[in-house]
Amino acid sequence: MSGEKPFKLINLYRHTALVEAVSYLILLLIAMPLKYIAGIPEPVKYFGWIHGWLFLFYFAVLIVAAFKYRWSILRVIYYLIASVVPFLPFLIDKKLKQESLTVK
Repeated sequence: MSGEKPFKLINLYRHTALVEAVSYLILLLIAMPLKYIAGIPEPVKYFGWIHGWLFLFYFAVLIVAAFKYRWSILRVIYYLIASVVPFLPFLIDKKLKQESLTVK
């Protein structure tokens, strides 16, 4: 057990944000073009549900992390806005990764 890393909520937030961001990109870049260009609506239905559930989980983890790490309301709003801007969560992850090395 000496090789295991301790659980950190900030890392759960980081990974959840990245998975949610990938699901959003799949929805935008694959499912939506399939629906509107190729006339295949099913991917939007299924990836829309997946993305929706992931976003709810992301939001819950964000709120818990915000309370634990005492993040400002502006920071929480920034992270919420970033979740709907493609590729921004990947840039934020670099900062959060560095921050995760210093928090408990």
